[in-house]
Amino acid sequence: MGFIVLDFGSQYSWLIVRRLREIGSFAELLPCNTPFEEILGRNPEGIVLSGGPASVYDEAAPFFDERIFGINKPILGICYGLQLIAKEFGGIVEKSGAKEFGKKQVKILDKTDLFKGLSDVEEVWMSHGDVVK
Repeated sequence: MGFIVLDFGSQYSWLIVRRLREIGSFAELLPCNTPFEEILGRNPEGIVLSGGPASVYDEAAPFFDERIFGINKPILGICYGLQLIAKEFGGIVEKSGAKEFGKKQVKILDKTDLFKGLSDVEEVWMSHGDVVK
């Protein structure tokens, strides 16, 4: 089927879908509260949890059905999505000392799997105020 991107309100969710399509994969954007049975019925190759403006500790923070972790498919969390994964598995999400926004260079230490084919240093875009520990 391809990939499902669950949208948590990121302004970049459609960009994630487009980039997946540009590398030859089918990708579909679905709301974060898409029922588990619907996700399972699409038989995705993998799932991407997008970023979003909320904090995982906000009372009205958007969530998803955690049963997706049991379908034995790769799951990538970006920004808020990573924070949800960390919280689900006992990690700590905290406010960082300062909000950061803009370009940043990331050094790629392991170029297997997800990072295969990337350069030693990649320029990325960041916008965050929380940190995963």
